[in-house]
Amino acid sequence: MIVNEIFFSIQGEGKEIGLPTVFVRLTGCNLRCRWCDTKYAFTEGKEMEISEIIDRVERYGIKRVCLTGGEPLLQDDSRILMKELLEKRYSIVLETNGSLPIDDVDERVLISMDWKTPSSGEQDRMLESNLKILRPKDQLKFVIADEEDYEYALSIIDSHEIATEIIFQPLGGMNLRWLAEKIIEDRVDVRVLPQLHKVIWGEERGV
Repeated sequence: MIVNEIFFSIQGEGKEIGLPTVFVRLTGCNLRCRWCDTKYAFTEGKEMEISEIIDRVERYGIKRVCLTGGEPLLQDDSRILMKELLEKRYSIVLETNGSLPIDDVDERVLISMDWKTPSSGEQDRMLESNLKILRPKDQLKFVIADEEDYEYALSIIDSHEIATEIIFQPLGGMNLRWLAEKIIEDRVDVRVLPQLHKVIWGEERGV
């Protein structure tokens, strides 16, 4: 597999926000979101055997892994990696960009799926069938930059039966007030969250 980086930090997003987590960032992405903050993962990385990756993960002594990217599902062996980690009793969050099928992801994995909004420039690449696969244990995330993104996200929610928890996150992860006030005003039943790692460390890489 081509791995961009492996590091230990605090989960900054979603249901597991604040929990110590080992991050395995795989190289490569099929999207080019305008506001992407991990462009270095498009091409940077080194080849590693699955056994090497697991060995690195085990050194941290925490049984919680986030498989991220890039887009992890572009590498077929990501399924094998997840299976082997699950067999070693790791809990796994898979961060995926919403454009690739998730129907073959092991049911024990918590899927954290993005749905790209217009500010990303990639909203037309989303795979609508994925919305039917998400379960209550999973999470669906919208990054909201402006009013257009907000209204677009509401239209997706209103036009689909979505079983999972929905998260709205402001672009940049920290300017929460305007988004929280919109949610309160419109009585939208979603969770508003920051990017905790950016609150703590700003734009530092690998934390």
